[in-house]
Amino acid sequence: MRLKLLTLALSMAAVSLPSHGEDLLDAYRQARANDPVLAQADATNRAVYEGVPQARALLLPQINGSLGLTQESGSSSSDSSLTDGGSSGHIRTRSMSVELDQTILNLADIANLQAAHSTADSQQQTYEAAAQDLFVRVTTAYFTILNDQEQLKFAKANEDAYRLTYDQAEQQYKVGIAAITNVYQAKSYYEAAKATTISTENTLQNDRQALSVITGKPVGELKTLREDLPLDLPVPADSQAWVDSAIKNNPTLLASQLSVDAAEHSVNAARAGHLPTITASLVHGKSSTWLENGSYANGNGAALGNGRWGNTIGVTLSVPIFAGGATQSKVRQSIDQRDEARDSLELTRRQTVQNTINDYNAVIAGISEVKSGKAAVDSAQEALDATKAGFQVGTQIFLNVLTAIQTLTQDQSTYATARHQLVLNRLLLRQSAGTIDYKDMEYVNSLLQ
Repeated sequence: MRLKLLTLALSMAAVSLPSHGEDLLDAYRQARANDPVLAQADATNRAVYEGVPQARALLLPQINGSLGLTQESGSSSSDSSLTDGGSSGHIRTRSMSVELDQTILNLADIANLQAAHSTADSQQQTYEAAAQDLFVRVTTAYFTILNDQEQLKFAKANEDAYRLTYDQAEQQYKVGIAAITNVYQAKSYYEAAKATTISTENTLQNDRQALSVITGKPVGELKTLREDLPLDLPVPADSQAWVDSAIKNNPTLLASQLSVDAAEHSVNAARAGHLPTITASLVHGKSSTWLENGSYANGNGAALGNGRWGNTIGVTLSVPIFAGGATQSKVRQSIDQRDEARDSLELTRRQTVQNTINDYNAVIAGISEVKSGKAAVDSAQEALDATKAGFQVGTQIFLNVLTAIQTLTQDQSTYATARHQLVLNRLLLRQSAGTIDYKDMEYVNSLLQ
């Protein structure tokens, strides 16, 4: 009877009970609204984009107004026209002007604007990568909890099974039909199983908290992965096709390419430091000079228009000749930074290719692992049944029963992990290819019950 209960406890561990809690899409919507990592990426994206209007502003009209007031204390005999016969006093001058400056030619500013555009586009791709990564982070955290729950069921079933065998060994020893060795062996396995249960419970709580960090909400009851998991091959079933998609669409790779473009424009901007610039200006202003008692001057004040508004128009050609070597240094520095960006691009490209191939192979291998895992569980269950039957008739020793229980639990654990990991690997493959989107989340969600 106790062996039948043992079998029942182990069999229940392999059954995924249906739940009616929140699903993956619920968790994703919460994460989309509350995830600090995505919010940080969004803020960075908006901040970097502001570099575009700032760079463009240098090529647009610049308008500045000024108001000045100066005072000269005392006067000399040469200032008799201002001081009414040479008497001392304060001479005050007030100037007001509005100046309009417009860049006609500045190749450095033009190149910097192009660099700002490329940098903003690169950061936009970085944000897109963060948005795509959110799909994977939420699903990974969610499925980690589901797998933890499966592992906890197996651990508890394993503990219950060893407790039953321990009780059975004690009773058989008391009635004199079994050796004390069986009791010691059963107790050893039982105590180890209890420790595993405690450890698994702790892992589950930690991983539930990890999902809360992403969603910003407490984690309730989650829907679980259904038993009839599709085992279809990736479409297309060709790793090179996935690599081609990754090279074309992976946002992290695209961000690196745009960073190289920005660095190229920065090189052009640095080299333009050797070139002339042309600027046009229009000044509309006036200047008035008077004595402290308010009488207007007839000398310098009259020469400045005697308080009347006037216009000054000019075009300035500025030719850089020597800047202490700073311009050449900036050119060398920007070239080195461009080379660094190119090396980073090549590294990112190689890693993207590697990750895509690895993820593709992981899906292919995962399908086989799920199939073999299911077969291993079935075989382990049959082996346990046969071992128990052999123990009852005396052809198997008690230790073999304990080992068979352990083997079944391990196979159940491996099978559950393989099922959850296969779903994650499919998402990782689409992420590497740069094609993951909300529809993929909906598909994964359809696998829950």
